Amino acid sequence: MTEVSTKGRRSATGKSLPAVSSRVGVPSGLKKGWSSREVTVLLTDLRGFSAIAESISGRDMLAVLNHYLTQMCEIAIANGGTIDKFIGDAVMVLFGAPHRLASHARRAVTCALQMQLAMDEINRDNKARGLPHLYMGAGINTGRVLAGLLGSSQHHEYTVIGDEVNLASRIESMSLRGQVLISEATFARCKGFVTAKAPMQVYVKGKSKPVRVREVEGLPALGLTVPRRTRRSSPRVEVKIPFTFRVIVNKIVMPRVYKGMIHDIGYQGIRAEMKHAIKEGADISLEFKLSLTHGHERNIYGKVRHVRHKHGHRVAGIEFTSISQRVEEDIRYFVQLLIQGTLRK
Repeated sequence: MTEVSTKGRRSATGKSLPAVSSRVGVPSGLKKGWSSREVTVLLTDLRGFSAIAESISGRDMLAVLNHYLTQMCEIAIANGGTIDKFIGDAVMVLFGAPHRLASHARRAVTCALQMQLAMDEINRDNKARGLPHLYMGAGINTGRVLAGLLGSSQHHEYTVIGDEVNLASRIESMSLRGQVLISEATFARCKGFVTAKAPMQVYVKGKSKPVRVREVEGLPALGLTVPRRTRRSSPRVEVKIPFTFRVIVNKIVMPRVYKGMIHDIGYQGIRAEMKHAIKEGADISLEFKLSLTHGHERNIYGKVRHVRHKHGHRVAGIEFTSISQRVEEDIRYFVQLLIQGTLRK
């Protein structure tokens, strides 16, 4: 059982909080056995924390992580959530288990927004202590699960299992810095309470068809708005994919072909290493091949947004400016499955 102390802490509003403990494990008074019930599952995860952990001491890493988890636990408990588990810097919170809870979907979304807002206070504290900034992503799903005690007489925990839990995890993995993504099932139970962007089709490991998710914008009734933490409009994944490109001059594609290596890719562009000198603002035509797609991706046009020199290499940020619907779907499929660990770099 894990315990996170909140003694002497203050909330995101600055008010003193009572001394409480968030216990992860077996809630008291529960009986053995499993039951089927509808719950809302919230998962959060820090973006890039592995790299942060490598850049600071072990003592500082524990301080940063405990500070963060303490705040997240306070907010979850205040909204009626139960901390199911910590997975490194990830947090899984249940709404509607082990005890049934009215409006569990609304409570989960409220909790996620308050968590994102609390990141401002956390980062102010980190800055004052010379510690790094943290950025969090969140994913939420609502559905029926099996809930009960799992384990043996030596060790057992209360948890929930089922496809809806897996979907919540997949949704969280696609969230960007500061984002709260929710499933259509969660949105359906929050209509009139939450404002969200139009649904996006995402590919989920283990499902033959894409699922729809929405990015939460705010909760008007509570006066809450999700803070914007990044300019990116899509996740990016690290890869090593060879590609070829040709320079466009006066709207004419030049015949000479150059080679390069894609280092990361997102829905709208790539970051790539290239030997050929190229200027910022240049237009190019490029081709490359993605695993699990129809073949070579051709007729992609892009603009070089910036060029950097790093360790003797020329690295360019390239934004897609013209791309077919099929190629766009291929790239989304590739990126989303790679995020979920289906492909290996």
